[in-house]
Amino acid sequence: MKPTYKGPFVPVNIKKYKGDHTDITYRSGWERDVMMYLDQSKEVVEWNSEEFVVPYYYQVDKKRHKYYIDFWVKWKSGQVTIIEVKPKKQVLPPKAKNPRSKSAINEALAYVKNQNKWDAARKVAADNNIRFVIWTEEELTKMGILKEVPGKIKPLKKMTPYRKKKKK
Repeated sequence: MKPTYKGPFVPVNIKKYKGDHTDITYRSGWERDVMMYLDQSKEVVEWNSEEFVVPYYYQVDKKRHKYYIDFWVKWKSGQVTIIEVKPKKQVLPPKAKNPRSKSAINEALAYVKNQNKWDAARKVAADNNIRFVIWTEEELTKMGILKEVPGKIKPLKKMTPYRKKKKK
């Protein structure tokens, strides 16, 4: 059975949450960790999750869509930031060994969609004097939100020595 990384989040500091604090859902372990950070950080005055919506045009289907940004944050300094949480590999252009494979095509389409969303978010941010940032595992680790960088070699656990069974 696969572990699930989606679930409800209940903030400790309800007054900091701008929106319906009874309906907060994280969609990844990283989002959950960011929610805990925003809820507990003394630098955060207000925050919300997926309540800041940016319209964007998707070049592939040639239609307008809605982009629900992961986080909207108002900091103690007065600065407002909109934040997307993504693995670094989804921020970089895809590098497929076989560009015609189904997975390579899906990665390319996801990359184009993300670029369309982020271009729209950057424009809305610039027009409203707010910041748009993408937090990958690198930023989350530097900030202390993630404790280890995925993909790094972990130290081996000590194992009990192998002993041959005695013959009877």
